[in-house]
Amino acid sequence: MLKSKLVSSQEKAFVDDSIEKFEALPSITALGGENLSVQLLYVDEGPEYLARRPICDIQVEGALAPYITLRDVRSVPVDRPINPEMVDENYLRTTPGIYPDILTPLRYGGEVVISRDKLRSVWVEIRIPEDYSGDSDLYISIRMQSAAEGDTECIELNNTLLCRETVHIRVIPAKLPEQELIFTQWFYCDCLASYYHVPVWSERHWEIIENFAALAVKRGRNMLYTPLLTPALNVQDPFERVPTQLVDVTLTDGVYSFCFDKVDRWVDMCDRLGIKYLEISHFYHQHQAYNSAKVYGVVDGVYKNIFGWETLSTDPEYLRFLREMVTAFVAHMKARGDDKRCYYHITDEPTMEYFDRFCTVKNNVADILEGYKITDALADIEFYEVGAVTAPVPSTSHAQPFIEKNVPDLWVYYACNQLVGYSNCCVSMPTWRTRSIGMQLYKYNIAGFLHWGYNYYNNRASGDAINPYLDLGGEDWVCAGDTFVVYPDFDGTALESIRMMALEEALQDVRAMRLAERYYSHEAVVEAMEKALGAPITFTRCAYTADEMLRVRGAVNEMIEKAISG
Repeated sequence: MLKSKLVSSQEKAFVDDSIEKFEALPSITALGGENLSVQLLYVDEGPEYLARRPICDIQVEGALAPYITLRDVRSVPVDRPINPEMVDENYLRTTPGIYPDILTPLRYGGEVVISRDKLRSVWVEIRIPEDYSGDSDLYISIRMQSAAEGDTECIELNNTLLCRETVHIRVIPAKLPEQELIFTQWFYCDCLASYYHVPVWSERHWEIIENFAALAVKRGRNMLYTPLLTPALNVQDPFERVPTQLVDVTLTDGVYSFCFDKVDRWVDMCDRLGIKYLEISHFYHQHQAYNSAKVYGVVDGVYKNIFGWETLSTDPEYLRFLREMVTAFVAHMKARGDDKRCYYHITDEPTMEYFDRFCTVKNNVADILEGYKITDALADIEFYEVGAVTAPVPSTSHAQPFIEKNVPDLWVYYACNQLVGYSNCCVSMPTWRTRSIGMQLYKYNIAGFLHWGYNYYNNRASGDAINPYLDLGGEDWVCAGDTFVVYPDFDGTALESIRMMALEEALQDVRAMRLAERYYSHEAVVEAMEKALGAPITFTRCAYTADEMLRVRGAVNEMIEKAISG
């Protein structure tokens, strides 16, 4: 007997879950231009099982049916769901197992698979037109398809309706505004070259890069990590990341010259895709700027490694190279009219213990970058207080002192350590926890949000590439899901995850909150959300249930609807 239920996108259904534990979703509201998602859960369970016909038709009906995409929710093996030293009670599970995460096209040409005693889910995405409004019911059905000739076991079930679920959707006559929040998830071209076994900057590599970047833009990322030099991130001596520098370097008789043809192609791609901002890769190694970034170039006619692990960050020749390269790059981007789109990094997560070294290397290019944003992730507010970093990016667990200092246009990030109480994109966290970052960013008027793992398919030291379908944590390094939110499909495109969709929902929440603020005030919107949540919103207070998350967003939509109805 097939059991089914239409539920919120905030739920994650494990294959061994009981369908009875999930609450049905009777209705939901949205704005014009929003990507709204729900899920159809279904399971074939006793005492009377269906005849052994594995695939069935799935059908959608209703006014919004033309705007719907259906995908399977598929599970992945997770061997490190948590960090046992940093865990709270608000994880779905804490033990290794099979976790729902990947969203794939329906199998068998658009059918669904019926499995005995295994709970399955279909992800239902509704891309609501910007000018659409009104009330409608959406119907989702599973029907036994026609049996093949001679299939006597199933012939009596031909075209039988197995289930039909309904959700009422109210689209408020208001358009979701453009995204103002700057959002970047670090994008790794080298991981794409390694996974697909293609030469760096070959035509096929460029094609794959654009596929992955286009999906990032589709889901709200409006800044792209740009490898002017090979990312000096998540790599340890003696290992090397696959070189993927966009700038071509030539050194002849001690004189540097630079070619930015690949930079131009990259920026043109960003323009084509709608990427607004360019996040220039770090100039120094991640670990306290001890080493230079790795640089290849043609030296007196020979292509070779010019700077690498043997090069200290304060090496005079590297300082000279960097000044000349940054000067040439800024001039080139000015000539294009694109210089103000660029945001720069010195190194990642410097600490006060190495403050003097940071200042030495930063000051080497500070005058060249006067008037541009240098945004470095860090925890110590002293960097900001003394003016060493004017655009700091603290983690959500270190943000409060920066908020209290009223740092203008403050950014925040989360990564491997925001695990107790905080929102993050771990596979073992509930979707409502991942989505909670939206209301938190809005409350604190955060201007930019950064996460390090869009498509990181290496282990911790970049000593080896990993198989992202088997290893979601960089080879027992971080919690599963921290390293990437998209999976590489066989054809050079990306498959999305539930977590990718949750982050898009968070971004849409912020946009809806900004719209409500136009009619009321920031304080009034926060007050309404906190009333719906039942607690003050902080970086350590996420929604604890799907219902809490939907109540918060519902309160915002209600404010908008009241305002526009007079």
